[in-house]
Amino acid sequence: MESIRFDDVEKLRSKVSSEFSDWSKPIDVTQEKINQFADVTDDHQWIHVDIERAKRESPFKGPVAHGFLTLSLIPAFDIPRDWSVTSFRNVVNYGANKLRFISPVPAGAKVHARSRVVAVEPKPIGTQVTTETQIQVVGQDKPAVVYEGIFLYVK
Repeated sequence: MESIRFDDVEKLRSKVSSEFSDWSKPIDVTQEKINQFADVTDDHQWIHVDIERAKRESPFKGPVAHGFLTLSLIPAFDIPRDWSVTSFRNVVNYGANKLRFISPVPAGAKVHARSRVVAVEPKPIGTQVTTETQIQVVGQDKPAVVYEGIFLYVK
């Protein structure tokens, strides 16, 4: 595995690509996980937690995960790459340029993710790295979530 110092901007820029990584291992999105997320966020909308009503009335024919639940799985994905950022004090989630919830994640589905580096910028307190991550239901053609996240590696 190649180690790249957080302040080696040119080496990090060499990782900018239009190509995505390979897919991560899948994560199960169970109804229990959906219910737990609903409890934490107090978002108990029936389309997520009322199985029978969702089967009857939802255009998805069953309950679906909250978009923000799917997004929140990003740290849990083990997205494969052959390099890592090193020697920083901490990394801060600095925000997002883009977030889209494109297709539903049905309860019981498996999702996986892939990512790519889209930009690297030096900043006074470290290095800002922007990545695009796609989360997709395994076996589907369209992403469930597209997220362009900004991360600041602090000196």
